[in-house]
Amino acid sequence: MMVMRFIKIYSMACVLFFSLVSGVATAQTADETPPTSDEVIARSGLPVESIAAVVNDKVITTFDVRQRMRLAIISSGGRIPKEAMPQLQQQALTELVQEKLKIQETEKYEMTFSDRDFQNELGGMAAQFNMAPAALIEALNSQGVSEKSLRSQIMAGVLWPELVQGRYRDRVRVNDDEIEDTMERMRADASLDQFLISEICIPVDDPSQAQQYYQGGLQLIEQMRRGVPFAVIAQQYSGCTTAAVGGDIGWVRAGEMAPELDQAIRELPAGAVTNPIPSEGAFMILAIRDKREASVAGEPTFTLAYASAPTSVGENAARLAFEKIKNADACSQRALRTDLGEDIGYALLENVTLDKIDPRFSDFVDGLSRGDLMPVIQADGAYHTAYVCDKDEGLGLPSRETLESRILQRQLSRISQQYLRDLERRAAIDVRLKSPIDVNG
Repeated sequence: MMVMRFIKIYSMACVLFFSLVSGVATAQTADETPPTSDEVIARSGLPVESIAAVVNDKVITTFDVRQRMRLAIISSGGRIPKEAMPQLQQQALTELVQEKLKIQETEKYEMTFSDRDFQNELGGMAAQFNMAPAALIEALNSQGVSEKSLRSQIMAGVLWPELVQGRYRDRVRVNDDEIEDTMERMRADASLDQFLISEICIPVDDPSQAQQYYQGGLQLIEQMRRGVPFAVIAQQYSGCTTAAVGGDIGWVRAGEMAPELDQAIRELPAGAVTNPIPSEGAFMILAIRDKREASVAGEPTFTLAYASAPTSVGENAARLAFEKIKNADACSQRALRTDLGEDIGYALLENVTLDKIDPRFSDFVDGLSRGDLMPVIQADGAYHTAYVCDKDEGLGLPSRETLESRILQRQLSRISQQYLRDLERRAAIDVRLKSPIDVNG
């Protein structure tokens, strides 16, 4: 579980710490400096420290809001313009309210996050930048970010996905036909461009308000035109799990995304950003960061479930045993669900090329597709066969397991969003902060 925790947290914070450690975070210019604390307080009547919101009797202070805004400013390299501060404050407060709800829900299920857990996660982050944990905390403190604020964000980022997966993972089913359809589209489009994509998801909670959500998406695009980086907008506003890494999806191939999104990225040049596109209950904004030609087809690789039986068992008995492979979970790393027989040998051979297979068998494997069983061959006093668990035609396509994981994560992401919306509807939330505050106050 610790490995999964580290991955989640590193993804959530990598942009932040890259900016911080590499020195990208810079002071704002005079034109971008937000109002001073005294100016804001005089205008709004807010004390230096006040209650920003109350969530089920748990208080969020203006200090908490400032902390979260500073994290966003650091992660952007200080490039958030002055006019975006009100929106940044609103998003910081929204994020803190949701964070409270997530932590309260994990406490309900008696999930814990100890100091040891925090130190382990912090150590993993610091190691990515060749720093000691204490040095990383000191660097954050120098930017006005407290350890307590970081810990709260990390705790919610760790425990909430674990809660969602724990409660709903067994209820989610990835349709094998959906995986195969995606694979077929990708094979058919293998000669087309590949795209380096970032995304912003705007979940549409109420379909009758779709136009308002669309207009909200256009406002986000307008902020980008004013100079706010796409990654910062994604971190603050996106409802996708990729928000933690600035919306970065990575390289995708033609046919991999939903048809309406796939068409949009094909038509636009590198560097372009789409308008909000309705897709699967949300509006999607995509940034096409780069394009490249598809990889040239190389040598196919196979993942094979290999089985053998001594000739002493008889050819018919060997064939009957080998036929069981198709239904025996033979492609899993786990033990077979079906016993192939006392004398039947078995091995899972992963990512092998034809030149690594005995020439007496390679010609029979060549041309097989996923789910095919090689003809039974007698050689060296034994019967041999192999079942094709997976095949990469040399086009560099992701494995079925990778696609299944992506589809599963999309489904869990939608469940997570609905879960959080339900918590918000049931919660007693009193937002008291109405006027903008100075992040430097």
